[in-house]
Amino acid sequence: MTKPRQSPVWLFDLDNTLHDASPHIFPHINRSMQAYIETHLQVDAKEANRIRQTYWQRYGATLLGLMRHHATDPHHFLRETHRFPRLKQMLVFERAVNAMLRKLPGRKILYSNAPAHYTAAILELTGMDLHFDAVYTVETTRFQPKPDPRGFRHLLRAERIEPRHCIMVEDSLPNLRTAKRLGARTLWISRETRCPPYVDVRLRSVLDLPRQLHRLV
Repeated sequence: MTKPRQSPVWLFDLDNTLHDASPHIFPHINRSMQAYIETHLQVDAKEANRIRQTYWQRYGATLLGLMRHHATDPHHFLRETHRFPRLKQMLVFERAVNAMLRKLPGRKILYSNAPAHYTAAILELTGMDLHFDAVYTVETTRFQPKPDPRGFRHLLRAERIEPRHCIMVEDSLPNLRTAKRLGARTLWISRETRCPPYVDVRLRSVLDLPRQLHRLV
Protein backbone atom coordinates (compact mmCIF):
# COMPACT_ATOMS: atom_id res chain seq x y z
CA MET A 1 0.00 0.00 0.00
CA THR A 2 1.40 3.39 -1.00
CA LYS A 3 2.07 5.73 1.90
CA PRO A 4 0.10 9.00 1.47
CA ARG A 5 2.23 12.03 0.70
CA GLN A 6 2.56 14.43 3.61
CA SER A 7 1.01 17.86 3.13
CA PRO A 8 3.61 20.63 2.98
CA VAL A 9 4.27 23.22 5.65
CA TRP A 10 4.20 26.67 4.07
CA LEU A 11 6.55 29.32 5.48
CA PHE A 12 5.27 32.64 4.21
CA ASP A 13 7.11 35.93 4.35
CA LEU A 14 4.88 38.98 4.91
CA ASP A 15 6.08 42.24 3.32
CA ASN A 16 6.21 42.24 -0.49
CA THR A 17 5.11 38.63 -0.50
CA LEU A 18 1.54 38.70 0.84
CA HIS A 19 1.04 42.45 0.50
CA ASP A 20 2.86 45.25 -1.32
CA ALA A 21 4.89 47.25 1.17
CA SER A 22 6.92 49.17 -1.41
CA PRO A 23 4.61 52.11 -2.22
CA HIS A 24 3.93 53.43 1.30
CA ILE A 25 5.03 51.20 4.17
CA PHE A 26 8.70 50.63 3.34
CA PRO A 27 9.40 54.31 2.59
CA HIS A 28 7.82 55.21 5.95
CA ILE A 29 9.94 52.63 7.79
CA ASN A 30 13.11 53.79 6.01
CA ARG A 31 12.44 57.41 6.99
CA SER A 32 11.73 56.37 10.57
CA MET A 33 14.92 54.31 10.78
CA GLN A 34 17.00 57.13 9.36
CA ALA A 35 15.51 59.59 11.87
CA TYR A 36 16.15 57.12 14.70
CA ILE A 37 19.80 56.68 13.70
CA GLU A 38 20.29 60.43 13.37
CA THR A 39 18.94 61.00 16.87
CA HIS A 40 20.52 58.10 18.73
CA LEU A 41 23.90 57.99 16.99
CA GLN A 42 24.15 61.77 16.63
CA VAL A 43 24.94 61.74 12.91
CA ASP A 44 23.63 63.74 9.95
CA ALA A 45 21.02 62.49 7.48
CA LYS A 46 23.54 61.31 4.86
CA GLU A 47 25.50 59.24 7.37
CA ALA A 48 22.33 57.85 8.94
CA ASN A 49 21.12 56.65 5.55
CA ARG A 50 24.51 55.07 4.83
CA ILE A 51 24.46 53.22 8.17
CA ARG A 52 20.90 52.02 7.59
CA GLN A 53 21.65 50.61 4.14
CA THR A 54 25.04 49.16 5.08
CA TYR A 55 23.67 47.20 8.04
CA TRP A 56 20.66 46.01 6.03
CA GLN A 57 22.91 44.69 3.26
CA ARG A 58 25.46 43.13 5.64
CA TYR A 59 23.14 41.55 8.20
CA GLY A 60 19.74 41.30 6.51
CA ALA A 61 18.29 43.82 8.98
CA THR A 62 19.40 47.29 10.03
CA LEU A 63 18.48 46.41 13.61
CA LEU A 64 21.09 43.66 13.81
CA GLY A 65 23.91 46.01 12.89
CA LEU A 66 22.74 48.57 15.42
CA MET A 67 22.61 45.90 18.13
CA ARG A 68 26.06 44.55 17.31
CA HIS A 69 27.89 47.84 16.88
CA HIS A 70 25.95 50.36 18.97
CA ALA A 71 24.23 48.31 21.72
CA THR A 72 20.83 49.53 20.53
CA ASP A 73 17.83 48.29 22.52
CA PRO A 74 15.91 46.24 19.91
CA HIS A 75 12.50 46.69 21.54
CA HIS A 76 12.89 50.47 21.64
CA PHE A 77 14.12 50.58 18.04
CA LEU A 78 11.25 48.47 16.72
CA ARG A 79 8.64 50.41 18.65
CA GLU A 80 9.92 53.78 17.47
CA THR A 81 10.50 52.85 13.81
CA HIS A 82 7.23 50.97 13.26
CA ARG A 83 4.65 53.56 14.26
CA PHE A 84 1.82 53.79 11.72
CA PRO A 85 -0.98 56.23 12.57
CA ARG A 86 -2.56 55.53 9.14
CA LEU A 87 -1.57 51.92 8.50
CA LYS A 88 -4.94 50.96 7.00
CA GLN A 89 -4.67 53.71 4.38
CA MET A 90 -1.09 52.70 3.56
CA LEU A 91 -1.86 49.05 2.93
CA VAL A 92 -1.78 47.69 -0.62
CA PHE A 93 -3.42 44.26 -0.35
CA GLU A 94 -5.41 42.07 -2.72
CA ARG A 95 -8.32 40.36 -0.97
CA ALA A 96 -7.92 37.37 -3.26
CA VAL A 97 -4.87 36.42 -1.17
CA ASN A 98 -7.21 35.29 1.60
CA ALA A 99 -9.03 32.92 -0.74
CA MET A 100 -5.69 31.55 -1.94
CA LEU A 101 -4.49 30.92 1.63
CA ARG A 102 -7.78 29.30 2.60
CA LYS A 103 -7.62 26.79 -0.25
CA LEU A 104 -3.92 26.00 0.01
CA PRO A 105 -3.32 22.48 1.44
CA GLY A 106 -1.10 22.01 4.47
CA ARG A 107 -0.10 24.05 7.50
CA LYS A 108 0.71 27.72 7.02
CA ILE A 109 3.22 29.60 9.18
CA LEU A 110 4.06 33.27 8.87
CA TYR A 111 7.80 33.94 9.16
CA SER A 112 8.73 37.62 9.04
CA ASN A 113 11.61 39.87 10.06
CA ALA A 114 9.06 42.49 11.07
CA PRO A 115 8.20 43.23 14.72
CA ALA A 116 5.26 41.53 16.42
CA HIS A 117 3.02 44.58 16.85
CA TYR A 118 3.31 45.55 13.18
CA THR A 119 2.83 41.97 11.96
CA ALA A 120 -0.28 41.50 14.12
CA ALA A 121 -1.74 44.76 12.82
CA ILE A 122 -1.21 43.79 9.17
CA LEU A 123 -2.71 40.35 9.69
CA GLU A 124 -5.77 41.74 11.46
CA LEU A 125 -6.39 44.53 8.93
CA THR A 126 -6.16 42.13 6.00
CA GLY A 127 -7.97 39.19 7.61
CA MET A 128 -4.96 36.93 7.02
CA ASP A 129 -4.73 36.17 10.75
CA LEU A 130 -7.41 33.50 10.21
CA HIS A 131 -5.16 31.42 7.96
CA PHE A 132 -1.93 30.95 9.92
CA ASP A 133 -1.27 28.25 12.51
CA ALA A 134 1.72 30.15 13.92
CA VAL A 135 3.41 33.53 13.52
CA TYR A 136 7.16 34.10 13.87
CA THR A 137 8.54 37.62 14.07
CA VAL A 138 11.99 39.05 14.75
CA GLU A 139 11.30 38.85 18.49
CA THR A 140 10.16 35.21 18.27
CA THR A 141 13.41 34.20 16.61
CA ARG A 142 15.42 35.93 19.35
CA PHE A 143 16.53 38.77 17.07
CA GLN A 144 18.15 36.38 14.62
CA PRO A 145 16.38 37.58 11.47
CA LYS A 146 16.42 35.98 8.06
CA PRO A 147 18.71 35.04 6.37
CA ASP A 148 20.41 33.93 9.62
CA PRO A 149 19.99 30.11 9.69
CA ARG A 150 19.64 30.19 13.49
CA GLY A 151 16.23 31.83 13.15
CA PHE A 152 15.12 29.14 10.70
CA ARG A 153 16.35 26.38 12.99
CA HIS A 154 14.57 27.91 15.97
CA LEU A 155 11.29 27.84 14.03
CA LEU A 156 11.82 24.26 12.86
CA ARG A 157 12.57 23.04 16.40
CA ALA A 158 9.65 24.91 17.93
CA GLU A 159 7.18 23.58 15.36
CA ARG A 160 8.76 20.09 15.28
CA ILE A 161 8.97 20.02 11.51
CA GLU A 162 11.67 18.89 9.11
CA PRO A 163 12.89 21.34 6.46
CA ARG A 164 12.25 18.81 3.68
CA HIS A 165 8.54 19.15 4.41
CA CYS A 166 8.64 22.97 4.13
CA ILE A 167 8.09 25.35 1.23
CA MET A 168 9.47 28.83 1.80
CA VAL A 169 7.58 31.62 0.00
CA GLU A 170 9.63 34.82 -0.16
CA ASP A 171 10.55 37.89 -2.18
CA SER A 172 14.14 37.90 -0.81
CA LEU A 173 16.81 35.75 -2.47
CA PRO A 174 19.22 35.62 0.51
CA ASN A 175 16.40 34.23 2.67
CA LEU A 176 15.55 31.61 0.06
CA ARG A 177 19.21 30.63 -0.23
CA THR A 178 19.32 29.83 3.49
CA ALA A 179 16.06 27.88 3.31
CA LYS A 180 17.38 25.82 0.39
CA ARG A 181 20.65 25.04 2.19
CA LEU A 182 18.64 23.74 5.14
CA GLY A 183 16.66 21.44 2.84
CA ALA A 184 13.41 23.31 2.18
CA ARG A 185 11.81 23.90 -1.19
CA THR A 186 11.77 27.51 -2.32
CA LEU A 187 9.27 29.77 -4.06
CA TRP A 188 10.42 33.23 -5.15
CA ILE A 189 7.85 36.00 -5.60
CA SER A 190 9.45 38.28 -8.17
CA ARG A 191 8.98 39.90 -11.57
CA GLU A 192 12.61 39.12 -12.46
CA THR A 193 13.22 36.81 -15.40
CA ARG A 194 16.37 35.20 -14.02
CA CYS A 195 16.07 32.34 -11.56
CA PRO A 196 19.01 31.26 -9.34
CA PRO A 197 19.62 27.53 -8.88
CA TYR A 198 18.45 27.57 -5.26
CA VAL A 199 14.97 28.74 -6.35
CA ASP A 200 12.62 25.87 -7.22
CA VAL A 201 9.78 27.99 -8.60
CA ARG A 202 9.46 31.70 -9.45
CA LEU A 203 6.07 33.42 -9.63
CA ARG A 204 5.20 37.02 -10.43
CA SER A 205 2.51 37.05 -7.74
CA VAL A 206 1.59 34.87 -4.79
CA LEU A 207 -1.88 34.68 -6.36
CA ASP A 208 -0.37 32.47 -9.09
CA LEU A 209 0.48 29.81 -6.51
CA PRO A 210 -2.63 27.56 -6.84
CA ARG A 211 -2.07 27.16 -10.59
CA GLN A 212 1.57 26.16 -10.02
CA LEU A 213 1.01 23.97 -6.98
CA HIS A 214 1.90 20.80 -8.90
CA ARG A 215 5.46 22.10 -9.38
CA LEU A 216 6.03 22.23 -5.62
CA VAL A 217 3.94 19.50 -4.01
